[in-house]
Amino acid sequence: MDILNALVAFTNFVIIPASTYGAQLAIGALGVTLIYGILRFSNFAHGETMAFGTMVVILFTGLFQSWGISLGPLPTALLALPFGIAAAAAMVLFTDRTVYKFYRRVKAAPVMLVIVSMGVMFMMNGIIRMIIGTDDRRFADGERFIMKAREFKELTGLSEGLAIRTTQVLTLVVAVATVALLFWFLNKTRTGKSMRAYSDNEDLALLSGINPERVVMITWLVVAALATVAGTLYGLDKSFKPFVFMQLLLPIFASAIVGGLGSPLGAIAGGFVIAFSEVTLTYAFKKVVTYLGPEGWSPDTLVQLLSTDYKFAVSFAILIIVLLFKPTGLFKGKAV
Repeated sequence: MDILNALVAFTNFVIIPASTYGAQLAIGALGVTLIYGILRFSNFAHGETMAFGTMVVILFTGLFQSWGISLGPLPTALLALPFGIAAAAAMVLFTDRTVYKFYRRVKAAPVMLVIVSMGVMFMMNGIIRMIIGTDDRRFADGERFIMKAREFKELTGLSEGLAIRTTQVLTLVVAVATVALLFWFLNKTRTGKSMRAYSDNEDLALLSGINPERVVMITWLVVAALATVAGTLYGLDKSFKPFVFMQLLLPIFASAIVGGLGSPLGAIAGGFVIAFSEVTLTYAFKKVVTYLGPEGWSPDTLVQLLSTDYKFAVSFAILIIVLLFKPTGLFKGKAV
C-alpha cells in the first residue's frame, strides 16, 4: 500500500506536471526550430510572440465572458484562440516585412538577425506591457478538476490523493493534435514539402521554382500559431505574466537544441527531456521517501536536490552539456 501511495505522490507531483510542461515546451520549441531550420536564425523574440498571442486570447476571453459566451466545462480561451493566432500572425508578418526582410535581402550574417530579433523582443514586450500591464492574470474558467484528490482517495482507499486538472489534460490533448497536424502539413501538403525543401537546400529549392517569400510567409504563420497555442496552454495551466515568457526562452531554446535544432521531432523530445529534468531535480521527495521508508520514519530534510529557484539553471546546465558534447542534439539537427 505504501508503494502505491509513493507512486501516486510521484505521479501527482512529477509525472503529470512534467508531462504538461513538456508538451508546452515542445510546442514552443517547434516554433524555434522551424525558424532556425527554414529562416536560418535563432529568433529571440519567440517568447514575446507567445506572450502577444496569449495576451489577445486573454482580451477576447474577457470579452466573451462579458457577453455570457462560454464552452461550459472547457475554458472560454479555446474560443478566443483563433483571434490570438490571427493577431500573432499579423504581428510577426509586420515585423518580418519591416525588419527581417531587409536583412535577408542584404544576406546579413545569422548573428546579425539574432541581435535584431532581440530588439524586436524588447519592442514587443513593451507593447504587451502597455496594453495588458505587468500583473499576473488567470483566465482559466470552466471545470477546474477532472479528478479531485478526495475523490481519488474515496475511489481507491489510498491515503494519497491524485488530482488531475482540466488544463493539464487539455494541454496534452491539444499538444498531440497540434503536433499531428503540423507533421501532416510538413509531410503531406505541397506547401509543407516546399518548406522542407527550402530548409534542406535553399539554392536547389529556388532552382525548382519555389517562391522563397511565400515559404517565409507560411513559416511565420505556422510559427505564430504554434507560439499562441503554447503560450495559451502555459497561461491556462499556470498564469499569464509578460516577463514569464521572456524567461521561458531558456528552456524553449534548450529543448530545441537538446533535440537537435531544425528537427521537429527533436524539438518534441527535447521539450520532455528538459521538463522532466527540471521537475524531477527540483522536486522535494520527502513524501515519497516517507512512504517507502520504515513505518513511522520520516527524513529530516525535504530530500530535494535543487531548490525550485534553480529550475532554469537545470535547463542551462543541460544546454551547456549538449553544446559541449553533442552540438547536433539527440536527433542530429543543425549544429549551433
